[in-house]
Amino acid sequence: MYPTIVDFGFVGIHSYGLMLATAFITSVFVMQHELKRRGFVPDVAATIVFAAAIGGIVGAKIYYALLDGRITLDELFSTDGLVWYGGFIGGCLGVLIVVVRSPNPTLATIDIIGPTVLLGYGIGRIGCFLAGDGDYGPPSDLPWAMAFPNGTVPTDVPVHPTPVYETLISFTFFGILWSQRRKLEDISGVLSGVSLILLGVERFFVEFWRITPRVLGWMTGAQIFSIGAFIVGIVLIFWARSRPPVEAVAEAVAAEPTKRASPSRKRRRRR
Repeated sequence: MYPTIVDFGFVGIHSYGLMLATAFITSVFVMQHELKRRGFVPDVAATIVFAAAIGGIVGAKIYYALLDGRITLDELFSTDGLVWYGGFIGGCLGVLIVVVRSPNPTLATIDIIGPTVLLGYGIGRIGCFLAGDGDYGPPSDLPWAMAFPNGTVPTDVPVHPTPVYETLISFTFFGILWSQRRKLEDISGVLSGVSLILLGVERFFVEFWRITPRVLGWMTGAQIFSIGAFIVGIVLIFWARSRPPVEAVAEAVAAEPTKRASPSRKRRRRR
């Protein structure tokens, strides 16, 4: 494995950081493409990704510090302890603030972000694989099992390369959403809901092949969070489908002044 790609002594280029940057840059281009296609302001994409990065890092560090019980400056600014679901919560909050304040429609913009999260997540997991940061699974004798002797968390025993599993599943789910996005975007909010469901499904099942502490019976914290994402996604889909179509609402709003003016015209005629 290659935790550090280039080391200049005082500073180095790390594989995880490089893939994280790749995920953010790729997400910007994908979102800009979709925002332009749908006639929205495309410049918001870079701000959305920046907010996701800052919010994700802050959320992950705060969550880790709370779990560890040590909320100190050294803990918050260390390079360790980036908890996935803490980062997801913080990233979502940062993105939501930017989207609500942007000139673009909120739900439709979030629909564009949803599939991009799966793409960026898959790219980020390539960084975990290259760094050998301990996200792998238990020992295995499968043909594709791998050892990580030079990883950040080294092991000489062949194990399940779960970052590879996550990358493949995330890319597959992104491909499905990307191919069906034009059909799903007809009702704002549905694409976001499906994205949450697939994100929850991906992490829930991969956790069975990861060495993660169980916090509730046989379930890990990530699995509990994944169930929550799955439920929120279903609720969002049903809520979005129960709302009146945007065209009908626009027509009703446009017709309202005419309806209000009609009685006065009748009165004038009677006079």
